[in-house]
Amino acid sequence: MPSPTHPPAAPGAREPFGAHLRHWRQRRRLSQLDLAQEAEVSTRHLSCVETGRATPSREMVLRLAERLGVPLRERNALLVAAGFAPMYRQRALDDPALAAARQAVDLVLKGHEPYPALAIDRHWHLVAANRIVPLLMAGAAPKLLKPPINVLRLSLHPQGLAPRIANLAQWRAHLLERLQQQVAATGDAVLEALHDELAAYPVAGPGRDATPAGGELAGVVVPFQLAMPSGVLSFISTTTVFGTPVDVTLQELAVESFFPADAQTAAALGALAR
Repeated sequence: MPSPTHPPAAPGAREPFGAHLRHWRQRRRLSQLDLAQEAEVSTRHLSCVETGRATPSREMVLRLAERLGVPLRERNALLVAAGFAPMYRQRALDDPALAAARQAVDLVLKGHEPYPALAIDRHWHLVAANRIVPLLMAGAAPKLLKPPINVLRLSLHPQGLAPRIANLAQWRAHLLERLQQQVAATGDAVLEALHDELAAYPVAGPGRDATPAGGELAGVVVPFQLAMPSGVLSFISTTTVFGTPVDVTLQELAVESFFPADAQTAAALGALAR
């Protein structure tokens, strides 16, 4: 899969608000007229804000950020560039203030057993997992299992799970497309570099069928097919995020839950969990 075309880097923290606004407007491929209509302001005023001839109010900064779908982390940067204090807090997940959220995540992970589920941060680092996940990771190179574990790198690295993924080309294309969409939405340079790294990994080993059909799931979802001693396990996955976060950490947290795609996988996972 070819690398995405990277847009210009985000403005530095000390650059004026107008530069940040223009960056996000262009990233969303909106004209000044489009954004002005979305935010219910005049095109002239929006132009003046972008060029620095007008100073936006705090309300205006937040309104524009909302219309542009700017992540909370970058909304703080917009506020600071406009001369206001950051609005959204960023705390570690083990912060006492986030105890209820962490408990909710742990309950979701535990309640999903005997099926695998894990929580990841914005850079796809493993934050938490239920007891089934390490059983599936067994056999990967120790360097890939050293914290912080990047689950995408672990999945596609030749010394990770890749040799055991029966539909590697299909799953790889799915992950790269998903990551590319995340890069487009956030403009995160770390994710851009991760995409380029993963795209450079080999697709499949010699003699392997890199693109199995996926059975009944073909054309509906992309299955994750992992070879285990008991046979090939086939999964479908869902992603869960906090619906109305006001904390940067919570907005960037996602829970990946894997469900058995067939009865054989369900039975094998039940036996594995005993």
